[in-house]
Amino acid sequence: MSDVLVRGYANGRARRQLILDEATAMFGEVGYRAASLREIATRVGISHPGLLHHFPAKQALLLAVLEHRDEIDSEQFGLDHLQGIELLGHIVDLVAFNATRPGIVELYCVLSAEATAPDHPAHAFFVQRYARSVESCAGGFRGAQAAGRLRPGIDPDAAGRAFVALMDGLQVQWLLDRDSLDMAAVLRATLAALIVTDD
Repeated sequence: MSDVLVRGYANGRARRQLILDEATAMFGEVGYRAASLREIATRVGISHPGLLHHFPAKQALLLAVLEHRDEIDSEQFGLDHLQGIELLGHIVDLVAFNATRPGIVELYCVLSAEATAPDHPAHAFFVQRYARSVESCAGGFRGAQAAGRLRPGIDPDAAGRAFVALMDGLQVQWLLDRDSLDMAAVLRATLAALIVTDD
């Protein structure tokens, strides 16, 4: 491959990443429905047709933003290959990290609420994402149970669903009052109430 083609490919990837970053910010600020592709293009410093070259429709850009964020988080926190209590601990670590990026938290809160409408372009994404999240947490609690670390009488599947619901509720509370709530601390305390300490 020629140097010109390599540079062109690298520039294209960098521009695509910049579009994703600006779209993430705008979707978090105003929600998906109110966000404008023309405004995103302006922020990036390209034309509207230039943006459409990378993402031919607003729906494609939204899904790319959501998938990109999840891929980065899964890779950074090892969520795809961890199991049991270790997985649950890393999920709490991700929540602690999210407290450093309120725009991402707001994006997911706003879009997950908007996407409850069946005609929303991210509806299927969030249906699948919640199913994965609940199963991942339930799997973590099943792993704790198999290791003899889950407290007696606790259903791991119900605990997984409740843990996801707690995370979501905490995010909304935190967005409304960031100074008085430590999301990760609440989740750690919840895990401590469900998991037997390994002495």
